[in-house]
Amino acid sequence: MNKKTIPTANTLLLLLASVFLWSCHEDKSPTLTIHPLPIDATIQGDILEGPSVLNDPDRFVWGGSALKGDDGKYHMLYSTWEAGDSVPKFSDSWVLNSKIAYAVSDYPDRDFKFQKIVLSGRSHEGDSLAWDAQMVHNPHLKRFNGTYYLYYIGSKDPGPQPPGSKGENVNKRNRVQQSQKIGVIAFNNFQDLMSGNFERPDQPLLSPRTRVKSSDVVDPSPEGTQSKPDNIIVVNPAVVQRPSDGKFLLFFKGNLYEPHWKGVHGVAISDSPMGPFVPSDDFVFDIKDKNGQISSAEDPYVWYHQKHQRFYAVFKDFTGNITGKEPGLAVLESLDGMDWTKPESSFFMAKKVILKNSDTIKVHHLERPQLLLDDIGNPLVLYGACSLINVGPRKDGSSFNVQIPLKIN
Repeated sequence: MNKKTIPTANTLLLLLASVFLWSCHEDKSPTLTIHPLPIDATIQGDILEGPSVLNDPDRFVWGGSALKGDDGKYHMLYSTWEAGDSVPKFSDSWVLNSKIAYAVSDYPDRDFKFQKIVLSGRSHEGDSLAWDAQMVHNPHLKRFNGTYYLYYIGSKDPGPQPPGSKGENVNKRNRVQQSQKIGVIAFNNFQDLMSGNFERPDQPLLSPRTRVKSSDVVDPSPEGTQSKPDNIIVVNPAVVQRPSDGKFLLFFKGNLYEPHWKGVHGVAISDSPMGPFVPSDDFVFDIKDKNGQISSAEDPYVWYHQKHQRFYAVFKDFTGNITGKEPGLAVLESLDGMDWTKPESSFFMAKKVILKNSDTIKVHHLERPQLLLDDIGNPLVLYGACSLINVGPRKDGSSFNVQIPLKIN
């Protein structure tokens, strides 16, 4: 007859301790830690040149979004527009002249080659009344169920405003900027995109619901209107499908003035990547500063990590209040895509690039982050709009897109 073993008090304590430690380990949130790797580029005057950089001596180059196609190649859509003495400075010309171009590479992080301008303001086609007649900008490339979607922002000039109105002194550049909305184009493959075999939307996908600003605003909302996240503009789209219910979340930036400008964010929800999207009244990425105000940020890229079972968002933090260190790229996380918190480390990347010769270069701009992800949601490459110098007053095309390979811990 076998005797039953009766655990001693010490054995019980060890078992309880093991269960406690296992529980603590299981409850600990996963950590997304990335390290930027060196890029293949050299400094040439005021720009970087090399395989890891997409630039153009005749054009400004800005934000780019890329995916791997069925052909094994990497396809990028990016913002670009003409440079030169005859065009306005960068800070004006992106609003007035931006277009969307297509580039392709055999590699995810280098050697992207310009192919064609695939989308321009519709005034170039003779339609000056279209919602995106003046410009198109900030492409965000996604693929859902085998179809590609190009989300972008567009705008037109509503024209001089009536005398005595809040907008009477707003110039053309700012009238166009204040009229920016989000659109989407669906296409089956990149050959169709290059040949124009797609339907361009006659109406925007998302428009602002409020236009609250104390002065110098086109078509203001009635006095006393409460600002919503989609205030004055909706720009910088980021779209992700939520696994829990299959719905599509469209994140966007709006503008608040308290009284100075800041970028704030909201989210709209749809059953389809083509919409209609219904915006929420709640702000997202709403990390407060020491005065209790939402910190200024822009350019979100949002994705779902299947292993971590949560959403992440990386974006530009103007002040360093979100990164907890310095202005640069910050990261937040969310379980449902609606409520966002800081992870253990909210610092994603400094405004620096590391060259293959081990030099670290501090850049003036590193923004409009877009990511290439692996099958579970680990970031592999960051595509960033970049410049070494303050490009705002320049006319010489001294901006570029940099492709930064990432290592994940």
